[in-house]
Amino acid sequence: MLKRILPPLIVIVVLIAGWWITVVHTASVIFPTPLQVVTGTLELAQDGTLWEHIGSSLMRVGTGFLLAIIVAIPMGLWMGRVEAAYTTLNPIFQILRPISPIAWIPLAILWFGVGNVSPIFLIFIASVFPMIVQTAAGVHTIERRYLRAAENFGVSRYVLFRQVIIPAVLPEIIVGMRITLGVAWLVVVAAEMIALRSGLGYMIMDSRNAGNRYDLVIAGMIIIGIIGLMLDGATRLLEKLKSVRWRYGR
Repeated sequence: MLKRILPPLIVIVVLIAGWWITVVHTASVIFPTPLQVVTGTLELAQDGTLWEHIGSSLMRVGTGFLLAIIVAIPMGLWMGRVEAAYTTLNPIFQILRPISPIAWIPLAILWFGVGNVSPIFLIFIASVFPMIVQTAAGVHTIERRYLRAAENFGVSRYVLFRQVIIPAVLPEIIVGMRITLGVAWLVVVAAEMIALRSGLGYMIMDSRNAGNRYDLVIAGMIIIGIIGLMLDGATRLLEKLKSVRWRYGR
């Protein structure tokens, strides 16, 4: 365990030391030192503001991501199994997938107004298309001999999905979830530019606009990164499930 933790810990310490030395050496009056960032973070944590922002961001990302899972996995499975559905819908999703969630902001405001629904919609848009494509691709990678063997035994379509297709494609779905959850968390700042007065994205923008509190700007960025790492670690725990462990070499 120590061998895994020590190298990244050393790199982090070196980066923080380099950051501190650079700020002190340049005598910057705007860019904060690590100590100022920690002080600003503790200030927000003590009055409860920080926890409110974190909770709001997690709620929006969690809701948008969950909605994307509900839509994307059945859609991807369907497209993977039905050639006509894949031929018809895949070009549309491939067109929509590269569009930045930021480009959807005017439409989100037009359709849903300024509030929680708009950032949830943006996070949903950022998540759903990559997950659909990943799930459909996972179905296409299933070896045909497994499907033919099941069909030779005369299994029903329900049993085929439950005992063959879903176990085979589940590792790909988990990979898609990891990727799309990272993307969803990535766009939280842009999504919360149009949110109510809460969320880490709002905190960063408000700190910049209301008094140049760059200590809180940097604090928000670091917190987003740490929570993103924790979310990725939580998603990776799914790889330890018995039904998907066969897919991974270690």
